[in-house]
Amino acid sequence: MAAKHKSKRKRWIIIGSIVVIFAIGAFVVARSNNDSSSGGPASVKVVRGTIQEKALAVGTIEPENEISIKSRVSGVVRKIFVDVGSYVHAGEPLLEVKPDPTPVELADAKRQLELAQVDFDNMKKERERQSQLHKRTLISDQEFDNTQKQYMESELRVKIAQEKLELLQSGRVTIDNTKIESIIYAPIDGYVLTRSVEVGDPVTPLTSYQEGTVLMKMANMSSLVFKGTVDEIDVGKLHEGMPAEIRVGALPGDTIPGRLSKIWLEAEKKENASVFPIEISISNVKNVTLRAGYSANADVIVQKKTNALYIPERVVTFRNDSSIVKIALAENKSEERAIKTGLSDAINIEVLSGLKEGDKVLEKPVVKIN
Repeated sequence: MAAKHKSKRKRWIIIGSIVVIFAIGAFVVARSNNDSSSGGPASVKVVRGTIQEKALAVGTIEPENEISIKSRVSGVVRKIFVDVGSYVHAGEPLLEVKPDPTPVELADAKRQLELAQVDFDNMKKERERQSQLHKRTLISDQEFDNTQKQYMESELRVKIAQEKLELLQSGRVTIDNTKIESIIYAPIDGYVLTRSVEVGDPVTPLTSYQEGTVLMKMANMSSLVFKGTVDEIDVGKLHEGMPAEIRVGALPGDTIPGRLSKIWLEAEKKENASVFPIEISISNVKNVTLRAGYSANADVIVQKKTNALYIPERVVTFRNDSSIVKIALAENKSEERAIKTGLSDAINIEVLSGLKEGDKVLEKPVVKIN
């Protein structure tokens, strides 16, 4: 039993020693990062690197061109040939709409055909009579031509009534070698993004006075854009062609390059703030699968400098029109120095003059709150 307690105590001593070693190591690292001398105030070094000013845009990934699929024939959905996510080529069938006329519409179409046929039969007899009179020169050429014209118009009305009835009954008709049918075909190569109807759902046709039922939405996913908004404070700095970096929330760690392609001229109101819509074209997407509707943030690169001297902006005191920092001297002494600053990314700020690489700049003292 004593040996067991001794072994357990030895194990706890070893664990405690490891914890102490890690704590000492962390303390040493923290002290070295702050670059402060023993007992002295914390400081940071002037370093050289890349600094860039960015304008943040918040938005989503969307297809450049999204097409709404609609029907020109009223009725109900009879058959669906493709599902959401399917890739289809232009000309492939998407779905079929079965005509569903009301009893009144069907009866009216049949009666209109009968009336047109009666009128045509009468005009046919009249034309034969007028033809005989014309041969015997009992009527003028003009009178015969008028009868001929009325006959042809009557024949055309019969054809119109037949085509209308055929379309109501079967959903298919051919007019002057042009097929009109209730099967709707894909207008482009692309993916089916959404489907708004199921088999049996009613369909309102697209006409000159109504928008019609959106049956599906399609897009070519090889051409995507970022659509978002920027704050009115930043929009004045932007111009088309600026590079951008897009970060998608669903793809952490991946940065997608892009280029600012559009800036709206009119602002929008969002939560009592004025924002301007922008559009960023996406290029060089490698090993990343983008989907329509992904939430994303984009950084539009306003300015970028490489091999620039910079320090954290938090150590700079802006006094009137001057930028002041406190420099660490020997023997725990310090002095204030005016510097000239340049580009800022809201975290670091460029030093144009007044400091050199490796200089130590003191952190601002922590303000105690009573």
